[in-house]
Amino acid sequence: MMLERKFAQGETSVRLEEDARIAGYASWFGVEDTGRDVVAAGAYCDSLARISAEGRRVKMLWQHDPTCVIGVWDEVREDARGLFVKGRLLPGVEKAREAASLIEAGALDGLSIGYTVKRAGKDSQGRRLLKELELWEVSLVTFPMLPSARVGAKADPLREMARAIQSARLELARD
Repeated sequence: MMLERKFAQGETSVRLEEDARIAGYASWFGVEDTGRDVVAAGAYCDSLARISAEGRRVKMLWQHDPTCVIGVWDEVREDARGLFVKGRLLPGVEKAREAASLIEAGALDGLSIGYTVKRAGKDSQGRRLLKELELWEVSLVTFPMLPSARVGAKADPLREMARAIQSARLELARD
């Protein structure tokens, strides 16, 4: 199975604390990305449970480069909105120090997931609905694909409600 990547970007409210901690949403549920994919709620659940049971961690990479680990994700979890990540850039890693400088300057804030598809289908709009994913890594990236998840991205309940209403309207219009 080929490893796929899903880039995420969104509101810029970067939080880079003194100890190089970063947090944000790497994936949002129910939001179409530029590749016409939509991640379903629960898509990461089994993968995260397996990773935890095996004592492993989701890797933090620079631009999906498997030879360039720049930190550790201390927390990777699903919530009602999507895949939330929180971790630390490692100060002893040169590229991590560069990433911290870029984040602090507002020049870098993209997050992207590396995964394999375990189960997928098509939704009523012909988009690929990703129902179960095997999560391998979450990278800091320059050009994300999903316009709503970045380092520091926080959920906006009003925006989510507006998206849900718009989606319901589109469904009703098709009927």
